[in-house]
Amino acid sequence: MWIVRRPIERYRRIKLLGHGGMATVELAHDTELDRPVALKLLAENLAADDEFKHRFLREARLAARLSHPNIVGVYDVSEDEGRPYIVMEYVEGETLSDVLQRRGKLEPEEAAELGRQACAGLETAHRAGLVHRDIKPQNLLVTPSGTLKIADFGIARSVDGTRLTEAGTVLGTAAYVAPEQAAGEDVGLAADVYSLGAVVYELLTGRPPYEAQSLVDLVTRQREASITPVRELAPDVPASLEDAVMHALARTPGYRPSSAAAFSGELGGAATAMTKVDRSQAPPRRLLRGRRRRAALPVVIALAALVLVVGLALAFHHGSKRMPAPSPPPSLTGTRVHQAHAFATWLRAHATAK
Repeated sequence: MWIVRRPIERYRRIKLLGHGGMATVELAHDTELDRPVALKLLAENLAADDEFKHRFLREARLAARLSHPNIVGVYDVSEDEGRPYIVMEYVEGETLSDVLQRRGKLEPEEAAELGRQACAGLETAHRAGLVHRDIKPQNLLVTPSGTLKIADFGIARSVDGTRLTEAGTVLGTAAYVAPEQAAGEDVGLAADVYSLGAVVYELLTGRPPYEAQSLVDLVTRQREASITPVRELAPDVPASLEDAVMHALARTPGYRPSSAAAFSGELGGAATAMTKVDRSQAPPRRLLRGRRRRAALPVVIALAALVLVVGLALAFHHGSKRMPAPSPPPSLTGTRVHQAHAFATWLRAHATAK
């Protein structure tokens, strides 16, 4: 396999963005194209395995062909003294993991929208023949404008067998791994749908579907335990959105949505239903005006009745005495407060008549 090596000196390193057992990520500046980039260097222990290194580079090159607003772009793939590195689009913002730590959980409408954006990116990758295999909050970036971008395409597939068994990485990854992937079985597109369903579940409830201490513990729980329904943990989530998420979390791959696009459709249907409910709870302005008129009608009727009673009482009290004709009651116009004040003044003037 021919590898074109480019001098890494082209990228002026600025600061460390993240460090893990698999790779180091740094903010760098592309001195040739004059733009910020994210530089990801594979860990030295992984780069020492030639077979793994070639597989990693091949998958990264496939990822570089992907172009979608919801996928972090891959600009370059090369090696530096035998250590592979990837140059990626630098995304300003934060990961969904950071968002969850800061906010605990999200509103249903926001969670559904972020899920749909992730589905759009996944669908593009799946059509290109790529399975991510490591969809989790740490790999989903959100820009200040609210755009979600999937990171690490071309990396997760290559390191799949290593990452799930590597000490210190199981707890961060296993909570979102599909049952067939955790059990070491063949993994297809349905695994990404499951993982995204697990992410949306956590966005709604504040916790992942399963909480395990190890990969073995996770496999046992996925086989024997049931996932707590979304609405038991977050009662404000609409039933239609709960149904969509629980469908994606089906234990058997064939029972999940048939594709990321299908899952997006279910999330979109739930979002549409939520919008209709919100609008139905806000009555039209014409209806509000009608309600105000109906509310004022009893007051007018009560005032008119009171005028009649007072008039009869005055006539009875004075008998056949010739009384001067009383002035007509005040016109019932203006606000209710003005109406009441005017009527009270008129009533006092006529109730004391001799």
